[in-house]
Amino acid sequence: MLLQNLKEEAIKLSPSDRLALVSAIIESLQNTPSAKPDRYGAIRRMRALLKTDQPAPTDQEVAVMLEEHRVEKYLQ
Repeated sequence: MLLQNLKEEAIKLSPSDRLALVSAIIESLQNTPSAKPDRYGAIRRMRALLKTDQPAPTDQEVAVMLEEHRVEKYLQ
């Protein structure tokens, strides 16, 4: 049965029957184990996106990049 058909049939029910239907649906959802998010997998995928073949910048290179950023931000 399609969802739209189910909705149409539910509207035809008496208020007490609709309430019983809602209770049955809620009960069925409570008995369903919820899927836990795969955090480890997500972290692995994010790390893979950040991988590069280039070596990490040196402290001196980082200092130069920060200085260039500050000049752009505050002096232009």
